Amino acid sequence: MSNIALPRMTRWVWRLIVANSVIALLMATVLTSSRVSELLMFDPGNNPISRPWTFVTYMFIHGGLFHLLGNMVGLYFFGTAVEHRMGSRSFLLYYLYCGVGAAVFSLGLSSLGYNTPFLGSSGAVLGVALAFAMFWPDAEILVFPIPIPIKARTLVIVITGVSTFFGLIFRNSPVGNVAHLAHLGGILAGYIFFRVQAFSQRVPATPPRQVERVVMVQSSSREIDQQVAGTSRGEGRTTIDPLTVELDRVLDKINEKGISSLTVDERRFLDEVARRKQKDMH
Repeated sequence: MSNIALPRMTRWVWRLIVANSVIALLMATVLTSSRVSELLMFDPGNNPISRPWTFVTYMFIHGGLFHLLGNMVGLYFFGTAVEHRMGSRSFLLYYLYCGVGAAVFSLGLSSLGYNTPFLGSSGAVLGVALAFAMFWPDAEILVFPIPIPIKARTLVIVITGVSTFFGLIFRNSPVGNVAHLAHLGGILAGYIFFRVQAFSQRVPATPPRQVERVVMVQSSSREIDQQVAGTSRGEGRTTIDPLTVELDRVLDKINEKGISSLTVDERRFLDEVARRKQKDMH
């Protein structure tokens, strides 16, 4: 990502990278039998319903060092920011959801003759990349070896197109156990997640019992300016500041349920307060 220092690894990004790396090491040194891979990989053409664990286990085994490295680099760069935004618990569930979504999608394609067994976390990682593009569509990303930064939204569109192309060209190719069309399942699962979330946020919520909270969330920029300025001058020290009350409530909600639980108005309120606080500091 351009002009941004390498981010500090978050809790579940770190744990997922460690888990994938340890499993890769074990399979390269101890569990070297091909039977192990066959038992854990996802095979849409071989009745995977009878082996339900493969909907998850396939995400944690890879076809080689470069396969593992590529997925873990993508998980690090996209996942760190997304986990910060979603919260750790929501991020982990989203990651697994996209991985399972890729498997389910490939199972649906098996009726059309796409029966390639596959392994690796590409579907889950691409779902995380989709989340990054949904949160920060205009963020510029440098993709080696291309020297020109690409916007996150454009990158996901390109990846979708490439996966579709190779999936159609190399249909049922066993090389590397790569099911390119299955990758689309991770992206599609992520897209459905955000569409459903956006729809649910448009549904009118039950009005909160405390009136001041509703007023605060919907305050105009001018009102927030006046409240922040009044707080910085020390006014109202003997009374409860409604701005602080609302801010504490929103922060508590983030700590309890993750930032993805915020409504559109709550996100707007946080952004507005942060902008005004930053303005006052300057």
